[in-house]
Amino acid sequence: MEQPTPEKVKELFDPFYKADISLWSAFAGYLEVRTFEKNAVIKEYHATEKYINILISGSVGHFVLTDSKEICINLYYEKQFFSDYLSFLTQAQTVIKTQTLENTVVWSISHNDLNELYSKSVTGLTIGKAISDAMFIRKQSEQINLLTLSPTERYLKLIKERPEVFQRTSLKIVCSYLGITAESLSRIRKKIS
Repeated sequence: MEQPTPEKVKELFDPFYKADISLWSAFAGYLEVRTFEKNAVIKEYHATEKYINILISGSVGHFVLTDSKEICINLYYEKQFFSDYLSFLTQAQTVIKTQTLENTVVWSISHNDLNELYSKSVTGLTIGKAISDAMFIRKQSEQINLLTLSPTERYLKLIKERPEVFQRTSLKIVCSYLGITAESLSRIRKKIS
């Protein structure tokens, strides 16, 4: 099992926030390694998020329940940050469930530990900003894609940017994430080929 080190943490944050290795030393010390089996619920519907996580191996989805149907609103794979961030920030319950899609290893920092890190120094606040930036950039990009791209364009973009999704995630979940039915996906694939 891969343990968090300042060097590994820096590598994960560099695409979003470049900082000296010394910044990541304190943060790495707070990270907890957590492992989950496939289909494990990390956070249940109507529960409060206690962690921000870095996905080291495996995959995770965020789901909401609509008319007794689970809708996938986010998919996460290695080297991505995930959390029910609204719940984490407010420490209130939300309608989002977090579930593993494969056997999964994450590095997690608890709400209490992150606030302790914030209170110790400006370094802690800088780490909080880096986490927030990484999560915001990803979520904002996904929202823009969902609102501005056609289903075919979203499908093609997902194939280009994250082809592993189709090998590692059930088509039912992929369709839900893309906001289309299995029939629509089939038509899109026929049209493209």
